[in-house]
Formats: sequence, structure tokens, C-alpha cells
Amino acid sequence: MKVYKTNELRNIVLIGGAKSGKTTLSESMLFECGLINRRGAIEDRNTVSDYREIELERENSVSSTVLYGEYKGHKINIIDAPGFDDFIGEVVAALNVADTAVMVVNGQNGVEVGTEINWRQAKALNSPVVFLVNHLEHEKSSFEETLRQLNTQFGSNVVPIQYPLNEGHGFNAIIDVLQQKMLKYPEGGGKAEVLDIPADHKDKAEEMLNTLIEAAAESDETLMESFFENGTLTADELKKGLKLGIISRGLFPVLCVAAKPNYGVDAFLDFVVNYTAAPDEMPGRKTTEDKLLTCNSSDPTSALIFKTSVEEHLGEISFFKVYAGEVTEAMDLVNGVNNSKERISQMFAVAGKKREKLEKVSAGDIAAAIKLKNVRTNHTLNSPRNSGDIIESIKFPAPKITMAVKAKSTADDEKLGAALVELQKVDPTITIEYSKELKQIIMRGQGELHLNIAKWHIENIEKIMIEYYAPKIPYRETITKSAKSMYRHKKQSGGAGQFGEVHMLIQPYTEGMTPQTEFPIRGTETHDLAWGGKLVFNNCIVGGSIDARFMPAILKGIMEKIEEGPLTGSYARDIVVNIYDGKMHPVDSNELAFKLAGRNAFKEAFKNAGPKILEPIYDVEVMVPGDRMGDIMTDLQGRRAIIMGMDSEGNYQIVKAKVPLAEMNRYSTTLSSITSGSGTYSLKFAEYAMVPGDVQTALLKAYEEQEKDDE
Repeated sequence: MKVYKTNELRNIVLIGGAKSGKTTLSESMLFECGLINRRGAIEDRNTVSDYREIELERENSVSSTVLYGEYKGHKINIIDAPGFDDFIGEVVAALNVADTAVMVVNGQNGVEVGTEINWRQAKALNSPVVFLVNHLEHEKSSFEETLRQLNTQFGSNVVPIQYPLNEGHGFNAIIDVLQQKMLKYPEGGGKAEVLDIPADHKDKAEEMLNTLIEAAAESDETLMESFFENGTLTADELKKGLKLGIISRGLFPVLCVAAKPNYGVDAFLDFVVNYTAAPDEMPGRKTTEDKLLTCNSSDPTSALIFKTSVEEHLGEISFFKVYAGEVTEAMDLVNGVNNSKERISQMFAVAGKKREKLEKVSAGDIAAAIKLKNVRTNHTLNSPRNSGDIIESIKFPAPKITMAVKAKSTADDEKLGAALVELQKVDPTITIEYSKELKQIIMRGQGELHLNIAKWHIENIEKIMIEYYAPKIPYRETITKSAKSMYRHKKQSGGAGQFGEVHMLIQPYTEGMTPQTEFPIRGTETHDLAWGGKLVFNNCIVGGSIDARFMPAILKGIMEKIEEGPLTGSYARDIVVNIYDGKMHPVDSNELAFKLAGRNAFKEAFKNAGPKILEPIYDVEVMVPGDRMGDIMTDLQGRRAIIMGMDSEGNYQIVKAKVPLAEMNRYSTTLSSITSGSGTYSLKFAEYAMVPGDVQTALLKAYEEQEKDDE
């Protein structure tokens, strides 16, 4: 492949809802670019984009696929992104490196849930968007209705560039407003015959062109002046205005295709080449030090790893976009994140399983490298001249669903750990941690489907059978009043024995509280607990009843019991412990005796100090269509939610609530069911709060039963 200059590159991502036809569209685009000589079909399981075993089995995309085509002297990098919200991380990564988002809309269904979800992501990243209405060959398609919905949902600056002449069965012609021509396609698709617009459509096409010219003029002051002076724009001015309008998100063009029969795809590719931005025409990307990288090939090299995958026979593949300089084969680069040195031994342009070797990649281009040693998604590779630069990371969405996972066979525990680490490398939206507190492996993802695909991968690729189950809730234990206790540990078994006696007063800790005055405080240690809250340890011993050298042992015993709370085995927090008396034995007292005495005295005092269980409360924001508000409010109230307020965004309502984590298990599935997939939500830890009495009683009973089973 030739080395393409930055201005000869176009980077686009195909986004949109499931079944909008993105993969079929990419197949026709590759055919028009000459990369393939026969178009595959999803039902035949032979498309370039969906080639992974799970995608062939499901007949839809679960991961983004990087593709490329060469068209009229340009290289078009295409990322085919999955349509289900569970794989939104793939969309986010692709939007970060693409210069234009192509929103594919099913002309039969109009604006769908996936359209709105992907629009929000593109808007958040300030990505230029071009709408492409697909499936116009179907009887139920309606371009006019789809356009009306696009204008209603996304604003009046959604402007048609084309419209179908005869959509539905027999569709084969498009009116191109820019060219003021009709594009008529032969049966089987391919290149259009360019004809004059039929007489009965000339007025409509001219009116649409005038609207387009006005919209283009608004993108630039100079163009606006020219428009006012001349009443129109020249072809070059119109091209400039459209491109500027798209880049600034002041204009969202609408084009139309029928991807399956390959009608309109050539015209769409022409539009991509002529009217969408080259990488160096975009605003640029910043480093963490606020340095702006503008895809200049003469600058020192900086490239961002935006995707990692593992392929059979090749191993780990790192996909990168060059934001500055050039990358050449055998080039030595430095990882700005971990300072490791990496050599680009092999570099490819990738289209699914097809790979073409590259010797050099210019700024703005996308490529893949293999056999990198210590590189992960979101790492930056630099030339030695700017080795410390770190390109701003892709911010992946926070997890929405949490499950505990374990191997069905304990013999696979070690293998499962390794498999989960590898899974996290290729999918940053999955997080894995072993919770020492819960004694569970916790797996978080974007939804139930997301985790089910991960399960399929582990069981079918790694050959480890696993099961998901509800994670335990990280409760906390605390006290509500003061209590005293005494515990004597005495053990005699021949020779030296063990003896230690501890008297303590415990109190609830609150910020800014006044210390107790019943006993003089000789020394204070305040410990910020790793799991939140504090432990204040006061030495109130007078007269040497307990030697100072035993105080650390008493504290150690208390800390052990705080890590395994007396009520349910959960972490305890926010407690003041005052050690005010005790006894020693000149021979039998030692650190172990006082550790055990401190531990048991704390346990006794805790049970008499009005113990309470605290539960994690999360701030939850639910975004739903207005007509679903009632159902959502009812469901949230059934989850012990406290509604904090409501807001609106477009046609959506946002409910803000505080909800106990214990009530959020599988909420993503419930929300999807209630809203037919149109609702989304986010959650963020807020605080710990006391559980209601009936919930505490149930938790204590469950813990007692568990303790009996463990005996």
C-alpha cells in the first residue's frame, strides 16, 4: 500500500442502533473500494467485519472492527461499531479516534433507542455527525418520516443532502441535491448513472439546495458575507461551508443508501472524501500537559493505543492512531505511561482478518502493530524526543452491572484469574477485582448481555466453565451509643501461661465530637480506615495497670475484630475506643494475651453499644422517555429509593435518586424491560446509611444461619 499523506486520509466510525445495517454497509463500502470482489452477507456469515466466532453465532457485532478502503486517491479508515448499548465502550473508543461519526439509521424504523444513545456519546465527545438513512429498499421505509424524526430529536440543523426518488420495492434512484442530478443504479448495485433530475422534482431539489447553501454560509463569516453579497455561494464556497459546518457540529447532513443491494454507497464514499474532515482539519487532541497534537507529520511522533484484541495465530494486536509525526517499521518508541521501550517490528492496515503490511504511517492514520511488549489501551507511544508525552485517555463509561464470578471447578481457579486479566486487557469496560472483604471475585460491566458475552468467551475460548451469582453487599457496622466492657484472658497449660485483662469504653465517632471526660486521655491515635470511617484509640491508663508496651497488641486485637465486625462479619467503622483499666501478670502477660483480651472486650462492648448495620447508598440518574416516568418512579420507590429531583434533556426525563446498592441488582435488565431498551442509567457511590430495622433483622438472621452452616 502507498503511504497516504494526512490530507488524503479520512477516519470514520459507523454508529447507530442494532439492525441499522452498519456491517452490511461496511461490506458494500469495501466492495466499492476494491478491497473485496464479492460482498458477503450477515446471514451467510461471511462478512469482513463480523468474523469472530461469537459474532457469527449471534449474527450481530459485539466488538468494533477496524477496516480500510482506498477510494479515489484517499485511504478511508472505517470502524464498524456494535449497536447494542452493552458494548458502548467500543463506540466510545472509536469516536475518540474517528474524525467523523456516520450515524446509520434504519429507514423502516426511524430514530431508535440506539440512535439516541449513540447521539449522546457523539455529542459528549463533540464529534461531527453525518446521518445515513439505510434500508430504503424495504416497503415500510419512509425517508420523509425519518427526516422529520431526526429534526425533532436533533434539531433543525439536520439537513438533507440527498433524498430517495422511489423508496420501497423497486428503489433504485437518489436525487443528489449538491450535484442537482439524479443517481440511478443498475440492478445489483454499483456505480450510478448520472441523469438530469425529473422535471417534477426540480423545484424541490432547488429549494433544498438553497436551504443547504444558507446553512453552509452560516458556518463562516466570510462565506456569510459572500452569500449576502451574491445571494448564493460558488461550488468551492459551498464545499468549504459544508465541511466547516460538519466539523463545528453546526450542520448534520443526511444522505441515503440501500446498503444490501449497494445503492448510494458510491455517492456516500464521494461525500466522505469531498466533504468530511481530514485529520489535520480537526481541532486536535491534547496531552495531559495541555500540549495540542494537530496531526502534523513533521512533529515528534505520538500515537494513542485505542483498542487491543487477541487474534488466533497472531496473538495480541494493538490498534493505534498517529496524532503527531510518523511511525515506520522497525521504529523504536517509548511508552509515555510506563517508560518501556517498544519496537514496531510489524505494522498493518487491517480489515477484519485481512492485513496489509505497512512500512510507514503518516500523522492522522490508523494502523495495527503486533508483538508489542508492555502496551495497553490508552497508552501513548512516543519518539525518544518527547518520550514523556501522554495523550489524554479515552474515558470509558462507568460499569452498570456487578456480578460475582467463580469457576465451577476449584481446579480452574488459577486459570480463571489469568483469563480475567486477559479479558480486561481487550475490554476496558469490564473491571475485575478480588474483594478481600466479600471474599468474591467481582466482575463489572455495561449490562447483562455484556457479561454473558464475556462468559461465552471464557467458556468457549479459554475452556473454563464459570458461573455468575449475586455479589455480597459491602455492609458496614457501627455503634449508636457508649458501652463499657471487661475481658480477662487467662490460660494455664503447664509452664508459662497467658494472662491479660482489658477494660474499655467505646463510643460512636462523629466529626468534631467532644472527647469523653470520664477518664483522662494520655495518648490518642486516629486511624483512617481503608474501607472508610475512622477508629480513634485512646490510652486512658493511669497508674500502670497495663504496661504501655502492651497497648499496640490491644489495638491489633481491636483492628482484627473491626475487620470482621461482630454483627455480620462486615467491616466496622466510626468508633472511639478508650482503654481505661486492666491487669497484668508479672510472668504470664504477653502481647498475644492482650491482643486476645482487647479483641474480645471490643466484641462484648460493641454488642451493647446499640450496634447498627450501614448499607452503601448510591446516587442514581435514570434517563427515560417522558411516557415511561410513572413506571420508573414506581419501580424506584419499590427499591427503597429517595427521589432527589428531576430534570429534562430533549425528549427525555432524568430522575435523580438515592438508592441502596442492595436494591440495584440486575437493575439494567429491569430498566431495559420497562423502557423497551430506551432507558439508560448511571450510578455513583454517595454514602453509607443505616439500614431499616426489618432489613437489619433479616441480615442478622442470615448471618447466624451462615455461621451455623460453616461450623
